[in-house]
Amino acid sequence: MYNYSFEPSLLQDFEGKYTSNKVFDEDKSFHDWYRFVLSFPPHLVRHYFDAFNLSEDAVVLDPFSGTGTTVLEAKLNGLTGIGVEANPAVFFASNVKLKWDIDPVAFEKDAVSIADETNKKLKIQGIDDNLTSLDEVDLLKLKDITPEKKKLLLRNSVSPLPFHKALTLLEFIKKSKSIYQDHLLLAFITSLVKDVSNLRFGPEIGVGKIKDNAPVINPWLEMIRAMSHDIGVNLPSKIGSGTIKLGDAREIHKVIKRESVDAVITSPPYPNEKDYSRTTRLENVILGLVKDKMHLRSIKKTFVRSNTRGIYKEDNDDKWIQDNATINLIAEKIEARRIALNKTSGFERLYGRVTKQYFGGMARHLENMKFVLKPGAQLAYVVGDQASYLRILIRTGQILSEIAKNQGYEVMGVDLFRTRFATKTKEELREEVVLLKYKGK
Repeated sequence: MYNYSFEPSLLQDFEGKYTSNKVFDEDKSFHDWYRFVLSFPPHLVRHYFDAFNLSEDAVVLDPFSGTGTTVLEAKLNGLTGIGVEANPAVFFASNVKLKWDIDPVAFEKDAVSIADETNKKLKIQGIDDNLTSLDEVDLLKLKDITPEKKKLLLRNSVSPLPFHKALTLLEFIKKSKSIYQDHLLLAFITSLVKDVSNLRFGPEIGVGKIKDNAPVINPWLEMIRAMSHDIGVNLPSKIGSGTIKLGDAREIHKVIKRESVDAVITSPPYPNEKDYSRTTRLENVILGLVKDKMHLRSIKKTFVRSNTRGIYKEDNDDKWIQDNATINLIAEKIEARRIALNKTSGFERLYGRVTKQYFGGMARHLENMKFVLKPGAQLAYVVGDQASYLRILIRTGQILSEIAKNQGYEVMGVDLFRTRFATKTKEELREEVVLLKYKGK
């Protein structure tokens, strides 16, 4: 239906091998302060900076900013980047990644002081962060969070002893009068998830090998030193600006200035069973950004509906695509397959509905984007084919192109970023970049 172009440089690293979304070593500065496993890579963003031929005064928007890859790259390349993110923990982390006006020496000094205080407190309790085993401590005396908050976490997200040590460190970080507290906290949640927890990440988050104990303080200090090194050594000669706003991408016109955006480079959620709120549950709970199930529910309601765990009775984004024959046919096929396979769980009954809600939410987003785009603005949406719902293939990029065209956008083409083979459907699933142009009202 649309022109499919292919840019080999997006798929190959410097040795000419396929990268599968790999982040090049030279791109890890700042980006590695906090990053999702499946985030799109910085080199992809830079490619579209070049392809869009952006001027130095260009404003680049990422309405689904996640860990801030687009906005961070804009700042690193002398542009103005703005992001919108609905997840509180990710909003916090990505904003801290953009703050470089700190003294790296003083930052490290504050961290070492906090580490010393934490070690002293633990030693008084008979705990050596690197040596003490689980059977040497009184489990009843270990710190923990409230049962209500614990219910929000995956069971065994963090084992009792390392969790106690982490909560002790967190207590001293929060009690410190350091002007770098946000950076100290970012290093804390990054090392907690990566080095201390039992969590593993793939297409979905889960619990991997249980670590009865794990060092807490040294991994945190290593993260501090990496951040300090980036600020002290890796700052570019010409720095742009970047900020992230907390908001719902479907209501983008409420948080972004009217007709202010020259380009959009983003990767929205895909229609599948990945619950994006679960990926950052530990960070949200440990930082006190999610207090209970009702609070979590209110946050999830600001997400595009991309999975059945995020569907609510009052959702009505499907009204935006109610006359779209392609989407209606897919929903009908999913429901027919469900009935044929006698799948009767509550989630399976929602597969057809979530497909409509997802594309309806994206249509609502694209319609409201018109308020913030300058005439002639160029847009790149990284999306992927899916077959999560009973193996019914959803060509996400093609459908999003169709929606955008119906709303008055010009579809400039669809770049193939990469492919992956789906063993269940025996088909190649495409991850693509849908390229649009907004001509103006």
